[in-house]
Amino acid sequence: MTGDQSTGDEVIPSPNIWNDPDVYELENLGVDPDHLIEAAMRRRHDWAGQRLLDIGCGSGFHLPAFARDASSVVGVEPHTPLVELARERVAALGLPAVEVLDGAAQDLPLDDASVDVAHARWAYFFGPGCEPGLAELARVLRPGGTAFVIDNDATRSTFGTWFRRSLPHHDPLAVERFWARQGWTREQIDTRWAFDSRATFESVVQIEFPPTIADGILAEHEGSGVDYAVNLWWRTFG
Repeated sequence: MTGDQSTGDEVIPSPNIWNDPDVYELENLGVDPDHLIEAAMRRRHDWAGQRLLDIGCGSGFHLPAFARDASSVVGVEPHTPLVELARERVAALGLPAVEVLDGAAQDLPLDDASVDVAHARWAYFFGPGCEPGLAELARVLRPGGTAFVIDNDATRSTFGTWFRRSLPHHDPLAVERFWARQGWTREQIDTRWAFDSRATFESVVQIEFPPTIADGILAEHEGSGVDYAVNLWWRTFG
């Protein structure tokens, strides 16, 4: 998760990618290997030939994939070291239609009605508290534009059980009610983590959960992957 959402001007630090960008890169490589999230997004709004915004783009992992058929892509990230990593990635791959901007979800550095699709993945859009970021989405999206927010579904899957264990005060039903009040629609997606080794799996678990929780997970769970349920929240703006 990247630290986009906050109340006011404060940015919430992300405990995983901010502290361990190299391990988080490995995590990104193992998340949703069947590309079910991308397919679900494209069914709702295909961004081919359009301008796409990636909010909380981190080190820019998703930018090249979006750039394959979007007309242009802009990544926004509040953590300066990650902005630099994302810009290095874009430059190394020679992607002239991609730019990376320093900014936060609640104050996007973009003009009104300037993007067609917005994407925020693991970006602390948990529900109540993200209203400033949602207002910015409404401002920057063109009429007919669609915003997507991808986050954990704590009600399902083995990973969801771990998530609830690490955040016992998290109320997924309250989050669902919040999004419904805001006029968003949910698609539940059953995806998975799949890593190339047990060592990689362990390193990812250790940046995603507090030490005691991570130790318990690794003691009880064998292998190098896990089933993983997510929510794809989406809304098309008039």
